[in-house]
Amino acid sequence: MTHAPSDMDAAAATPTNGRDTSFWRSHTTIALQPVAAPSILGLFGFAAATFMVASNLAGWYGTTASRAITMFALVPFAVFAGGVAQFLAGMWSYKARDGLATAMHGIWGAFWLGDGLYLLLVAGGVLLPPTARTFEIGLGYWFIVLAAITVVGAIAALAKNWALFLVLFVLAGGSILLAIAWVTPVSWLVAPAGDVLVASAVIAWYTASALMLEGVFQRPVLPVGHIQMKPRARTAQLQPIQYELGEPGVRAGQ
Repeated sequence: MTHAPSDMDAAAATPTNGRDTSFWRSHTTIALQPVAAPSILGLFGFAAATFMVASNLAGWYGTTASRAITMFALVPFAVFAGGVAQFLAGMWSYKARDGLATAMHGIWGAFWLGDGLYLLLVAGGVLLPPTARTFEIGLGYWFIVLAAITVVGAIAALAKNWALFLVLFVLAGGSILLAIAWVTPVSWLVAPAGDVLVASAVIAWYTASALMLEGVFQRPVLPVGHIQMKPRARTAQLQPIQYELGEPGVRAGQ
């Protein structure tokens, strides 16, 4: 499906940075490839996997003695809900031209896939099972990296809405607590970190629900707190050639 700008579109064009862009806008054909908001799937996948694993870390179910077995039982769910579903959402976010969602869904989906692959190789005898302390320190360093990336994502989410910012801000906080708990000898922080990550999963569920309901009813149903940022002078001059109305893929973002 394509949309060729009309004469009215061309007449509405204004000079940008001292240059008249009406010629390019009137001679541009835009190919529309709308997609559903990828973050609906990505946030639901993240919420489901994080809630299941984090509630176990928080001690909501399972015991210390059975935690290893419980984690193996959770691996398939985490790999497919948190890994495959979220990673695919990241790639579809790329199509929707949403750099923030691409990065966040992509990196966390890759984490779940990597974690699942590691445990699968250990279970299959391909890798020697690590000592508990070695495994914890390794996971701690994973979460150092994840926390650093997620903090930047939370800052970027300030240009989107408060709901997404809270998802990433709380997620970064839980990741930092887990990194500290597993890298340093303060393992008692694991349970509070699990509680924080559960809170992030709940906020992610709410945000995904808001996106889904808005897509179905074609109007906002649950508030997400859209942030209206005043554009800088340079930003105000930019006029991206895109079809302003419509779904992700028609316009940039979700």
